[in-house]
Amino acid sequence: MTQEHIKLLILGSGPAGYTAAIYAARAGMTPVIYMGDQPGGQLTITNDVENFPGYPKGINGPQMMIDFQEQAERFGTDVRTGLATKVDFSGYPHKVVIDDKHEITAESVIICTGASAKWLGLPSEQRLNGRGVSACAVCDGFFFRNQEVVVVGGGDTAAEEATYLSKLCKKVYLLVRRDEMRASRIMQQRVLNTQNIEVLWNSETVDIIGEDEVESVRVRNILTSEEREIKAQGFFVAIGHKPNTDIFKGYLDMNESGYILTVPGTSKTNIEGVFAAGDAQDFVYRQAVTAAGTGCMAALDAERFLASKEIAVAE
Repeated sequence: MTQEHIKLLILGSGPAGYTAAIYAARAGMTPVIYMGDQPGGQLTITNDVENFPGYPKGINGPQMMIDFQEQAERFGTDVRTGLATKVDFSGYPHKVVIDDKHEITAESVIICTGASAKWLGLPSEQRLNGRGVSACAVCDGFFFRNQEVVVVGGGDTAAEEATYLSKLCKKVYLLVRRDEMRASRIMQQRVLNTQNIEVLWNSETVDIIGEDEVESVRVRNILTSEEREIKAQGFFVAIGHKPNTDIFKGYLDMNESGYILTVPGTSKTNIEGVFAAGDAQDFVYRQAVTAAGTGCMAALDAERFLASKEIAVAE
């Protein structure tokens, strides 16, 4: 196994990772960033991004991530392909193994591994992803103004997505697999009291119809097996996200869902010199702009940490 020592290692290449790299590189920290198994993060499966400042005409998600990467590289970031497969944060410096064959010792680590939306697993869902199928109403709801959409899920996320979309769309169908929702009582009341939201209980998605864009959704009643086709232009999956943090378990403090816990107001984890940014630690906002903001925080926190280490050594 090859070995290497790095001053600052960044894991993940979405808005959080690239922003951290931009700040770190400009501060002379010679960051190395490994892009992970989805270079560019979730934005690479988003066709149009219209709510990120600085792009008045909007931008294609993959192109936006290319812009981020080029800006990070401009200041000297070493951008590499590869996935962190093992870590050891029990000592210092921190150890990270890439692709099971390259061991890195790092003086500081910024984790920006993100979170992945949970999907239903339908072939049509993946085929039409970004063409009417989405996992983020705040990101994509605007494109369905005055249209009819379907939301899948029964928890707080689904209730929030349906309520948000109800303000933009003509009609929102909420598919709930059971005869009750798991969402909090106040969120349920908001859904049930919203006139243009129709809840379809005991219902599941059979298929999403459409060649190049969503045209309708085939739905089955779980109790009766009766199927119906709902005309809709948008299909929103709201059954939760899974943070990509499994390899850090046992070292970093996390909540019950696996999101990394940071000291409030900072990017600091419970391990000195390890920082977390973006959707790996943010289960509330999950936006590109907030991920970028926490990436900036992590770079500044890492810079101060490394500076304190140098002072301690000098003394």
